[in-house]
Formats: sequence, C-alpha cells, structure tokens
Amino acid sequence: MAEVVVGIADCRVGSVPGQVLVTYALGSCIGLAVYDPAVEVGGLLHFMLPDSTIDSARGRENPYMFADTGIPLLLQTVYGQGASKRRLVAQAVGGAQMMDPQNLFEIGKRNYQALRRILWKAGVLLQSEAVGGMQSRTVRLEIGTGRVWLQEGGRQRELFPGVARKGGNSCHIAS
Repeated sequence: MAEVVVGIADCRVGSVPGQVLVTYALGSCIGLAVYDPAVEVGGLLHFMLPDSTIDSARGRENPYMFADTGIPLLLQTVYGQGASKRRLVAQAVGGAQMMDPQNLFEIGKRNYQALRRILWKAGVLLQSEAVGGMQSRTVRLEIGTGRVWLQEGGRQRELFPGVARKGGNSCHIAS
C-alpha cells in the first residue's frame, strides 16, 4: 500500500487502488474524505480555518487552508476525475477543542459548522463523522475500497458511513 501524506492545509486526490491518503494530528482542523465507489476515486482535504475572508491573500495563496475555498476545490477535483455527486461518500474527522481551554475561539466548532454549510450548499451529504472532543486524530482513506480508518486515543477503528459520532488551486492528483 502506497501511503500519500496530506499535510496541513493540503489536499490530495487518488484513483489508484492500494493507495492510502493519510493526514495526521487533526486537532481543531478537519479532515474531509470523499470517495466515489463506482469509479474508485477519492480525496482527502486537511483544512485549518473556516473562512478565507479573514485573510483573502492567504486564501488565494493556499485555498486548502480554509473550508470555504478548499472544500469546493476538493469536490471539483474528484468530479474532474469521474466522481459523481450522487454517489459521493463524505466523511469528516477532527474539529476538536485544542489549545483553547476557555473555549474563546471555538475554531473546531466553527470549522465543523462551515463544513456542514458548504457541503449542504454543494448538495453533498456528510455520511459519517468523528468530530469534537479534545483529542487529536489521524485519518486514512483507502483508494480502491473507500474504507476510512480513524486513529484516536491510541486506538484505530474503521469509520463507517452512516455512523455519526460527536465528540495550487486544485487538489494534487496522487500518483
């Protein structure tokens, strides 16, 4: 299995069975995995902040840093690789309350709200999630099977669609 690392404020799309897209240490950031089982195309986005209007220059420089610019680019890229909106399985991980003990900024919560709003407007349903809480998470998306693996608190488990648990200017094509 070839592992392709998706860094912070980064996005990758893959279509080679056996590839695994992985992003590490999701705190208040969110990892959004999307997958179309019919064409075996999937993508993983690791975004940091909900809204690029706080720094529009930075949003243009790295759109993957923000939900409002990164999510549409991820969707556009997987659609460009043959994925269909009606078959798309979307799963989210992260959005924890990290380094904000007084809950002043609520970055994780705001990231999650932005994610839900943007996906709703795009007509894509979030089919499972592991969000909130106070711990870091790692997520892996297997291209070819669409399986999403979640690592949190020293444990690894599969995140199944339908199971919700609270607590450049295009994605790079992984080769």
